[in-house]
Amino acid sequence: MCVVWGIPYLLIRVAVRELSPAMLVFARTAVAALLLVPVAAARGELRPVLARWRPVLVFAAVEIAGPWLLLSSAERRISSSLAALLIAAVPLVGAFLAAVEGRERFDRNRVAGIVVGTAGVAAIVGFDVGSSSGSGIAETAGVVVGYAVGPWILARYMQGLPSLGVIAASLVVTTVAYAPVAALQWPASVPAAKVLASVAGLAVVCTAVAFVLFFELIAEVGPVRATVITYVNPAVAAVLGIAVLGERFTAGMAAGFVLVLAGSWLATRAARQPFVAEV
Repeated sequence: MCVVWGIPYLLIRVAVRELSPAMLVFARTAVAALLLVPVAAARGELRPVLARWRPVLVFAAVEIAGPWLLLSSAERRISSSLAALLIAAVPLVGAFLAAVEGRERFDRNRVAGIVVGTAGVAAIVGFDVGSSSGSGIAETAGVVVGYAVGPWILARYMQGLPSLGVIAASLVVTTVAYAPVAALQWPASVPAAKVLASVAGLAVVCTAVAFVLFFELIAEVGPVRATVITYVNPAVAAVLGIAVLGERFTAGMAAGFVLVLAGSWLATRAARQPFVAEV
């Protein structure tokens, strides 16, 4: 799972060289929905989800439709390594939201974690937004917020719903929403083979297969231990970005990533965050 959800950043970076962000989101969700909806239907997991269609719509927008578009757009401006390392800050935002809402105690450990993690994000960016795209970093920040709010919606409004049914329905909603935009931005010629392979990898491996595997992992080791993968995904993405795309990796990025992980651990070690798909 660490590898499966570490490689999307690389694949997105390749795909957006020829496809618009909206077109990429449409293609990814459409193929994944075609694969997952029959499985969810066969398991009887769609009917209870449809009964709560309002929170499903909000969840799809906050967790998939918005973040995947922003991330695809951001990776046109910043490296896949930088995007992945910044998204490692999701647990920090989740911890802050839980503390503000009152679900978790805002103790010294949590405050220290948020401070340390924020320092790590600053180190990753390098204190100099001018060296990267400010708009790309802002879009990635939007992804972080979306990924942090998504679990809150799950916990507050969708408890008890089957996970595969929620994901399948969310993918369908996102596909339908992006279909008109994708029709207008359909590529004039067939994209390069590596772009098509990236889209296929994102849809089949990093979305459809990944979700099925993750649910099996949860059944095997439990939801808390299963989320350990979210601390490793960015490292996998950074290594792939450097090795395959020749992206630059600075000492500040390395030190910042360590600080973000330390801050996330301090801020969330007493909390049990619901699962969120990060890419």
